[in-house]
Amino acid sequence: MVAVPAVARIGYLSSDVLVYSSPAFSEAYASLAGFPSQGPKLVSVPQGADVGSTIVRNASNLTSFTAIATSQLVNRLILHLADISSQSVVLHLAVENDLSDVLLLRSAVPFFILSQTSQDAHDNALLASRLARLEKKAVVHVFYASQDTTPVDPVADDKVLPFLLSKKNPHSPSPTNGQATPLGGVNGVNGHANGEATIGPIDDPTSAQLFKAYEAAALDTVALVRRPRRALASRGVAEAQTVVFLVGRSDIATAEIDGVSFVTPSLLSPLPPSKLVSLVPASAKNVIVLEQVYRWSTKWTPLYLDVVSAVQGSNVGVHDGILGENVSQPQVLQLLQKVEAGESSRFQLGVVPGTSSTTSIPVVPKHEAAYTKILQHLFPDRFEVANSPDLVATQGDIATTPEFALGRVRGQLEARQQLISSVQDLLQDPSLSVELHSLLGKWVLVKDDGSKSRQLGKEIVSQLEQDSFSDNFTVQQVLSLRDRFPAVSRWIIGSDAWSYDLGASGLHHAIASQLDVNILIIDTLPYSSRNSGDPHRRKQDVLQSLVEADRFKGPSVVLAYLPYSSEASPALEVLKETKLAVDAGYWPLYRWDPSKDAKGQEPFSLDSDAIKNDLRQFLDRQNHLSQLTRSTPALAAEVVSNLGDTIREARKKRAQASYNDLVSALDAPPLLVLYASDGGAAEKKSKRLANRAKARGLSTTIATFDAFTFEALKDEEHVVFVTSTAGQGEPPQNGRNFFKALNAAALRGETLFPNLKYSIYAMGDSHYWPRPEDAHYYNKPGKELDAKLERLGAERVADLGLGDDQDADGSETGYKIWEPKVWKALGVDSVEVTEAEPEPITNEHIKAASGYLRGTIAEGLEDTSTGALAPSDTQLTKFHGIYQQDDRDIRDERQAQGVEPAYSFMIRVRMPGGVCTPQQWLEMDQISDEHGNGTFKITTRATFQFHGIIKRHLKPAMQDINRALLDTLAACGDVNRNVITSSIPSLSTLHAQVYEFSKEVSAHLLPRTTAYHEIWLDKKLIAGDALKDFEPIYGEFYLPRKFKIAVAVPPTNDVDVFANDLGFIAIVGPNGELKGFNVSIGGGMGVTHGNKKTYPRAGSVIGFCTVEQGKYVAEKIVLVQRDHGNRVDRKNARLKYTIDRMGLDNYKAEVEKLLGYTLQPARPYTFDRNIDDFGWHTGQDGRHHFMMFVENGRIQDEPGRDFKSGLKELARVHQGTFRLTANQHLMISDVPESELQTVKDILRKYKMDNLDFSGLRLSSSACVAFPTCGLAMAESERYLPILIDKVEKVVEGAGLRHDSIVMRMTGCPNGCARPYLAEVAFVGKAPGSYAMLLGGGYYGQRLNKIYRESVTEPEILAILTPMIKRYALERKEGERFGDWTIRAGYIAPTTEGRLWYDRLGGEGEWRESA
Repeated sequence: MVAVPAVARIGYLSSDVLVYSSPAFSEAYASLAGFPSQGPKLVSVPQGADVGSTIVRNASNLTSFTAIATSQLVNRLILHLADISSQSVVLHLAVENDLSDVLLLRSAVPFFILSQTSQDAHDNALLASRLARLEKKAVVHVFYASQDTTPVDPVADDKVLPFLLSKKNPHSPSPTNGQATPLGGVNGVNGHANGEATIGPIDDPTSAQLFKAYEAAALDTVALVRRPRRALASRGVAEAQTVVFLVGRSDIATAEIDGVSFVTPSLLSPLPPSKLVSLVPASAKNVIVLEQVYRWSTKWTPLYLDVVSAVQGSNVGVHDGILGENVSQPQVLQLLQKVEAGESSRFQLGVVPGTSSTTSIPVVPKHEAAYTKILQHLFPDRFEVANSPDLVATQGDIATTPEFALGRVRGQLEARQQLISSVQDLLQDPSLSVELHSLLGKWVLVKDDGSKSRQLGKEIVSQLEQDSFSDNFTVQQVLSLRDRFPAVSRWIIGSDAWSYDLGASGLHHAIASQLDVNILIIDTLPYSSRNSGDPHRRKQDVLQSLVEADRFKGPSVVLAYLPYSSEASPALEVLKETKLAVDAGYWPLYRWDPSKDAKGQEPFSLDSDAIKNDLRQFLDRQNHLSQLTRSTPALAAEVVSNLGDTIREARKKRAQASYNDLVSALDAPPLLVLYASDGGAAEKKSKRLANRAKARGLSTTIATFDAFTFEALKDEEHVVFVTSTAGQGEPPQNGRNFFKALNAAALRGETLFPNLKYSIYAMGDSHYWPRPEDAHYYNKPGKELDAKLERLGAERVADLGLGDDQDADGSETGYKIWEPKVWKALGVDSVEVTEAEPEPITNEHIKAASGYLRGTIAEGLEDTSTGALAPSDTQLTKFHGIYQQDDRDIRDERQAQGVEPAYSFMIRVRMPGGVCTPQQWLEMDQISDEHGNGTFKITTRATFQFHGIIKRHLKPAMQDINRALLDTLAACGDVNRNVITSSIPSLSTLHAQVYEFSKEVSAHLLPRTTAYHEIWLDKKLIAGDALKDFEPIYGEFYLPRKFKIAVAVPPTNDVDVFANDLGFIAIVGPNGELKGFNVSIGGGMGVTHGNKKTYPRAGSVIGFCTVEQGKYVAEKIVLVQRDHGNRVDRKNARLKYTIDRMGLDNYKAEVEKLLGYTLQPARPYTFDRNIDDFGWHTGQDGRHHFMMFVENGRIQDEPGRDFKSGLKELARVHQGTFRLTANQHLMISDVPESELQTVKDILRKYKMDNLDFSGLRLSSSACVAFPTCGLAMAESERYLPILIDKVEKVVEGAGLRHDSIVMRMTGCPNGCARPYLAEVAFVGKAPGSYAMLLGGGYYGQRLNKIYRESVTEPEILAILTPMIKRYALERKEGERFGDWTIRAGYIAPTTEGRLWYDRLGGEGEWRESA
């Protein structure tokens, strides 16, 4: 569709207000949003809404409306054309191949223009815009949306507005006197005379004047586009015997046919008769008017009557017909023969698209189908849509309208009421059997219960059909109404227009009818597009609302929010828009149930936290003041007066302090330091710079970019800016509003800062986006800020400083060069600084001063003024298993509103071995509902994780976890974390042994602080601190960094033992007995993008220990790391770096020295996979185990997968255990034979036994990432399933559906989902952008390597498609994908962590060009 974007662009550039409908135009305007010129006010109107009133209300110098024309749209426009026609309005209406609908507008507007080609559409859009603006009248511009793919030659952006605003052309056509060129006089087109003068038709003066205005605008347009613009174009022979008017799109007009001329009108209104007559030569005998109207219901077509009227009185015959498609020259000749033969019926030229004999069923938009699924889930046996699209096949298009649905519901309810009356009459019949009488009586009592009424109805019908009641009229009536026995949940569902126009759609009748019907109205306007919606049409917990609507006896209306702009909108985008709208209070959640009033309950329920909080604060303030003044007026006056005294005193002190500061800083120029920082690096540099400035005598203020307004910045003299770089060259979070204002000011070309002197230090990574085309992302915010401040009149006093993470000292290298220039510019470079610079506060200081992990956590929990804890406490809560987070989907919006982020907390449970009881599972399920977000996650550490827990729920949640005989101590933090163990379902005895071992190691390495019990369980210390905490293993500083332990049982490496700091590989004797463990050390996944001092490392096996020695070996390995680990740089603090710095042998020697003995040599073992063994298994003890697939570990209910409900039901009857796996799946374990069938039934009921997934999906894993993880740079858990959907098609096409390929994704490089051991991995770098890695070992034995440093989804698919197909053809027997990518030459193998960066980017012909 070339024409649509062309017309959309002209509308965007020419209008003050742009009203639009249909997804095609939505997408066009979304792509135009980045235009450098200031765009119009955009007003989005849903399809089917009453657009006319919106256009009238948005009157301006030029209001444009763009849409795909439909019958409904045209009918609604007609109602408002009386008002629209006198306004400066252009209606750009796109049609497919039929002008029937749009031609209805022709007689009601001053100007009607028709475009045949895409270039015509572009040029006429310009003409129409100028015409409407100058004449202040409405113009309808109709153009064809499809088929023509010829590129358009556009007018330059900067020429459109001057063209529209230029004055009228003084050389406009001379005015007409209303006298037409006679048929017998000189023809204005062909210039010949027949010597016979006849008085022709006289033009209406108004029509003539409008035509003159059109010609003037057309001349101006020609001057701009250099292409002809004719109201009526004539082609063919001069002395034609037949003139054919073609109203519509057809190529036949260019054909040369003897005796025929073709006229194609571009202007259909005004069309003065004289202009029509001038195109009919005296030689003409016949005029044929062919119009592209396939559904014209009246006898005469529109232009036909105009032509008849114009040529009346002459000897010319006028014929009408339909202009079809694919017209050929022979068809024209056949038509001429019919005319010559005197046929008088309506002619047809070309093929008229036929109407299908079967009405096409409307398709419910895929996003809106989500609500239908929810309703089907809530009311599985009784859900009915009264206006279902399925009814169109039998009832016609009207079946989807609310009026039809209401009538249908009324008929059904009347029929059911008739059934109830008949049943009650039948109950009076003495001839009924006792059994039948009982069934009828029970049905009357439960007739409104969906399941019971259905079951009893079946039994009643069965009884009535068996007994002999053929002559009983009441029985026959009941049988005829048998379909009405079940109680049905009746719904009328509508979207878009219905949510705006209740009155126009007929739904007001439903509300007034008092019928028991439920109405679901879906609003689709995205929150981010809220300002483009019509403010006059503002629309007034989903499951709860739907259930209450169904329960209410009478009409119920549910307004549901489902924001999407087109069918292509990703589900993630819909989710984020919804969260933004609800959090901001734009879409308030509320319920009103008048039936509660009669029960003495509050009928109105407000569920929207944003509004509730504002309301609560207002009422609290009002109540406090009201109570104070009413109870004791004298006291209130005293308080107010005292308050005034206090304020005056405070002002005096503040004035004195300000005076003192002023005196001390008289000789020191003021300096403002502004910073924008996400990770904290730029903030630290800014604070250090500010401290150094103060030490040099400068009066220094420091703040974030967004904390300072442009108005305030105008008054500043010296400003230093420090900014880091986020994502793809984006400014950090706390600087984005500043940058938006900066860009807007720069576009306006203002000189805002004539007195401002500035310097900038920018921080970035030149290798983060390594491709040449992405090089401009490097330090982009700092470079743009520098250029735009200069453009706004500011003076640069020190050159832009660039910090590069790739330099020897990272960003510090460039900083050391830049800072002296700043001091020199400020005239303080010669000042000698004698004060010692304060040492920066690090995690090591926080741990040491914490009082063994206490800090001020207890006090912070009591602070209700914020949803957060102190920054230092958030480092300590990690040791307690808690991370502070905020909802990043709505972070920007909340910042724009001036409120703090939506803080919440993640709690991770410590559960060694990943085993829990059914009762513990039920407790976890309850905690997620009562304290969290209603879901919980199985993590890659084989434990539970809860999200969305707000501060006031933290302590109750922790206490509930404790009541379940679990805890969260050391689940996170710089200590040993949750010990994970292989699930090995078939080896029951062995699993019991390694499970006990994991618990033993975990308990041995557990911190001994009592802070956990004090803070969360209210167990106080002995009075007088008689008992002091002591950490025998960790000491007061704990470990330099986190420490992870895994226990693997060959041949399954499902715990990825080599990804852990310490790994125990079980060595099993010939009889299946556990002999001991090979010990692996130095594994770790964390990396920092672009920092080559960081890298992943696979563990190294250093020896063998017995089971009894295991926990002591673990302890000594921890102690060596405690004493030798890097406590200066946390990015190099993990055990892997300590080992590589000390050397593996030296580290081992230190461990053995503490042990007092030497580890035995490692023993042989074999791994063959690192994925879970799905399906049923039977253990050595005869008990059964089922490994179920839980995608990315998220336990939740969703349509078609009610895993949370199903597992809750299962836990209530299960007599065994649950085993959580490190691959985020779940094993229903230790199922006795007696319970087996029950478990299978429940699994089947909730589809939890479904393992019909591709090997790729079963082998995939993702971390949480957005929206809760504070470190995430890109999506992971929410996106990986979508990506796998697309890659699966490639895999299945290559015949590899059942082949396992290990694919993992993380939202950042910290590696929670262990991506660096996967065969294919994606590591987030920015939203939608990932590093792609290949070549990992299938059983976790080998690290992969970066293949492409930055890829988006299209690039991922473009890379994997040929690669997977080639793998399917070339692989050897048993060869895994990761191994094959190395053999095929795509990637080099990684032999050790320190060599991870060597030969990255592919090999040979597959190497990424640098």
